[in-house]
Amino acid sequence: MNMLRIILASVIVLFVYGGANFYIARRLYQWLGLLSLNINVKVYTCIVIIFALSLFLGFSPLPSGIRGVFAWIGAYWIGIFVYLLIFTLVTDFAVLIGSITKLIPAPTPQSVLFYRGLATVLLTAGVVSYGLFNASQVRHVSYELQLGDTALGGMRVVLISDSHLGAINNFEKNLEKTIAAINDLTPDIVCIAGDIFNDDFYNIRDPNRASNLFRSIDATYGVFACLGNHDGGSTLPRMIEFLERSNVKLLSDEYVLIDDRLALFGRMDSRPIGGSGELRRRDITSVIASIGAELPVIVMEHNPSHIYEYGGEVDLILAGHTHKGQLFPGGLITRAMYTADYGHYQKDSGSPHVITTSGIGSWGPPMRVGTNNEIVDIVLR
Repeated sequence: MNMLRIILASVIVLFVYGGANFYIARRLYQWLGLLSLNINVKVYTCIVIIFALSLFLGFSPLPSGIRGVFAWIGAYWIGIFVYLLIFTLVTDFAVLIGSITKLIPAPTPQSVLFYRGLATVLLTAGVVSYGLFNASQVRHVSYELQLGDTALGGMRVVLISDSHLGAINNFEKNLEKTIAAINDLTPDIVCIAGDIFNDDFYNIRDPNRASNLFRSIDATYGVFACLGNHDGGSTLPRMIEFLERSNVKLLSDEYVLIDDRLALFGRMDSRPIGGSGELRRRDITSVIASIGAELPVIVMEHNPSHIYEYGGEVDLILAGHTHKGQLFPGGLITRAMYTADYGHYQKDSGSPHVITTSGIGSWGPPMRVGTNNEIVDIVLR
């Protein structure tokens, strides 16, 4: 029954996606015709099909070089597709309203159709260009928290997540300036809340350089990480080796005591893509209880959908995963899906604080619209 639902859902998604691509392609073809360009229909159709299918061919069993080309095309296309679809719908709706209100005569003049297409193309180009630029920027976000009755004396925790090392045109090229920005904050602890990698370790362009840069993080008590859903699959052993030689302490449903002043847990992700070998997510309720109430407890939990699992025994949860939607209007979706999709959240005074970051990198399209790559600076009083 579950398999039938998956197949049905997949068919619906493919039908909607295919229909949307056809709708966009038809509108663009009409506009190009108004420019008096002699477009070969067969060639145009093949180009549209390649762009539409690149999203899937990038994950196909094709030779790695060809698959890489399709993955690159698909990453850019999905971002362009989103805004082409939005602005095509918006401009079509504007023309429809104009026709209904008689502001636009019937039949619709070719000049109106031309400017409809021009507006769609220019608006899409503008938003996509901004998204590409914004994805290369890193912002700082700061919080100041009092954890229970314990005085932590201004201990500084820097949080990052979702670097997605190996993703298309992503965090790796910004790694040096990101590490420098982290060190400028003079952190006591650096926490990496999952999705350090992007499914396949071998997609990282220069692992040695990346490892050396991670080793250069200067934190009083060290750098700690938990695994996210993209930190799995057949190359997980290589990922773990990378963290070890990068002086990043991986916490998999285990904790460390930081200067006997707080306990820091790292959780296994519940749904790693491609599996996580022998590693399995465990119930750590009894382990947390054994720490005692005298020490604050911080938990790195990649996916904020799990925050309901913790009560007053935990003081702070650090999460990522959502990217805050990454591309507008994605944030509306994450806000509906997660109680704490971004920023600071606390259900009540007896519940843990939750800080969810939008992440330091991008997944899929190398763009950020309506969201930012960020480093989170948390001061614990």
